[in-house]
Amino acid sequence: MPTPRADASDGARPGGASGPSALDAAGHACPPSSVATLRAAAARLVARGLDHADATADHDHLAQQTERLVRLLAAEEPLAPHVAYTAAESALLRRLLELLRAELVFEWMQRSPPPAAEHMLALLARFEAVRASLEPRRDDRFAAQLASPLGLELVVEIAHDLRSPLTSILFLCETLRGGQSGALTDTQRRQLGIIYSAAFGLISVASDVVELARGGSRLAEQEPVVFALGETLASMCDVVQPMAEQKSLELLIRSSVEPDRRLGYPVALSRVLLNLTTNALKFTEAGAVEVAARALEPPHVEFSVSDTGHGLDPDVLRQLYEPFRLRPHQGSYDFSGSGLGLAICRKLVEAMGAELRVEPRAAGGTRFAFVLALPAA
Repeated sequence: MPTPRADASDGARPGGASGPSALDAAGHACPPSSVATLRAAAARLVARGLDHADATADHDHLAQQTERLVRLLAAEEPLAPHVAYTAAESALLRRLLELLRAELVFEWMQRSPPPAAEHMLALLARFEAVRASLEPRRDDRFAAQLASPLGLELVVEIAHDLRSPLTSILFLCETLRGGQSGALTDTQRRQLGIIYSAAFGLISVASDVVELARGGSRLAEQEPVVFALGETLASMCDVVQPMAEQKSLELLIRSSVEPDRRLGYPVALSRVLLNLTTNALKFTEAGAVEVAARALEPPHVEFSVSDTGHGLDPDVLRQLYEPFRLRPHQGSYDFSGSGLGLAICRKLVEAMGAELRVEPRAAGGTRFAFVLALPAA
């Protein structure tokens, strides 16, 4: 392909000739000779072939796309920032745009004297405007991915990505609160409690998303295992204690179960109690949250989580276990940690062969309870 020669300078054409002008981002015109220089650079880029651009595009397609860019840069076509380019189209056009800019800058470097600064800046500004218009519509792409058959896997991957840094935050908070990095003031201890509570709330939501995507009823243990009930309750208490301290709530752990060693599903049991207790702490502003284990007729044990919060509105009870709750006033769905957590709690309790009950209290507060068959080990 013959290579056009650029004009000697980027100034005005002799005799006042006029032609199409490139515009910068503010709409200022560049002289027609700049457009001629641009076309010459584009011609050289196409003439060199595909080695410097995209090996998957044929020569005609490359020439068409380069001409498309030249027309945009020369303002012969208006920018269309809302065009939904595919990822492949956007990548190729942006790659060609960068190659074309490099070719143009190289041309300017060979000039003596160089073109006027305002002419170069005007055309480079137009390059930036074109580049911005070529960016793929990421919101549209994300919505399409969510609606695709792989959308659920995408959500799970995002939740997994959240859990790793949040786990590190929890670990560091526990280390600092334990005094391993030096003594803390009361103010620092309270601040760490706030950080811990916020991180724990986020990691709970992320974990709930993963569990709900998997069905929410998978038990970690395939068969019942021997575990110590007291240790399970104490471990759960250690996790939520900073949340209680941050809100100045009393956290009570009561157990009258003997013997302590039982046969059951400790991971699922701990998860249910943790979610219920976290939920109770979240919606209790004053008073206490109590976690209790009470022995019934062998081998049954009743577990309950009670709070002194404001209680539950009867309208809420109808959709209590829905992971996406409808707000009666706004008319929109509320993606909340509590909704996800309660949905999973019910599924896990059912998987362990029981039923999760909710008992609003007349004097205020709420009590969640369930009864498990846990044979003594």
